[in-house]
Amino acid sequence: MSQTEPPPLPVPDLPPIIQPDPARILEAFPDKFRQVQAEVGKAVVGQEAIVDAALWALFTRGHCLLVGVPGLAKTLLVHALARSLALPFSRIQFTPDLMPSDITGTEILEMEAGTGHRKFVFTRGPVFTNVLLADEINRTPPKTQAALLEAMQEKTVTVAGKLYRLEEPFIVLATQNPIEQEGTYPLPEAQLDRFLFELRLDYPSLAHERSLVELHSFTPLEHLHPVLSAAEVHQFRAAITQLPAAPNVIDYAVRLVRATRPGDPAAPDYIRKWIRWGASPRASQYLILAGRARAASQGRFNVAREDVAALAPLVLRHRLIRSFQADAEGQSTDAIITRLLADVPRNP
Repeated sequence: MSQTEPPPLPVPDLPPIIQPDPARILEAFPDKFRQVQAEVGKAVVGQEAIVDAALWALFTRGHCLLVGVPGLAKTLLVHALARSLALPFSRIQFTPDLMPSDITGTEILEMEAGTGHRKFVFTRGPVFTNVLLADEINRTPPKTQAALLEAMQEKTVTVAGKLYRLEEPFIVLATQNPIEQEGTYPLPEAQLDRFLFELRLDYPSLAHERSLVELHSFTPLEHLHPVLSAAEVHQFRAAITQLPAAPNVIDYAVRLVRATRPGDPAAPDYIRKWIRWGASPRASQYLILAGRARAASQGRFNVAREDVAALAPLVLRHRLIRSFQADAEGQSTDAIITRLLADVPRNP
């Protein structure tokens, strides 16, 4: 005797999943951006442009290399930024004896109590965080520097053949001293290319220096409060990626990057003379990606060519390899980029 199948259960009417409106999210973004600026400004004086760029990198899944002489508050700036974002923070002091496992973590043989069974347990390193300060990154050998490559690009860590994923958001803020080169290891080009921006910190103005001397009569980080959560960072990231970039803006970014390559027909004569290797297509992509974050932070809903021009020094300066002739003639990378910005027309 065959059994009849029971009738299917009624499917309840579920409310539709409402996706957050990107336009509404972006409307709140400039205000949140200013709140983080103000919070970091309680501890760091006169570095507003650096704070802005670090936030643009965060919202475009990029990383920053901070270059400046000692005493310019590079480390303090990263500490203050992490506190303002309510994100887990780790610091690695790079030294010549630092090993890759000191960054990524390692497997430790442990014995279970009672059974006596031994097993390997992975102990996570400081790279498993959201905001990572790589202090004086050029003071450790290339093998240890390379331990960051996978984490920065793939957001994963591989140890003993096992893959571990890093939790987003994840940003590396590395510091580097440009004047003391004894006992340092220059970053390989592949790792430099993983940084969205190279940010150069300069000496503060007279007024700013007076202010920071008065301000730091107490511990500045104690007075900082988180104003942006990880969930909000994810929301803003998703909304920023949807900002449109017009074809003429993309065309300007591509023409600007191609003009840095000595072998390109569009390259000016001084590029062929002063540059050995130009920027890769990744630079073109980064100009538009970072331009979206810059536009959103200013309350605009589209990327402009002015965004590309403003971000060009930050994106290109660590991607151009100068020739010996450029060094002999005293031509800095920033000076070459400034001349290129004046020569490449925004409207072809």
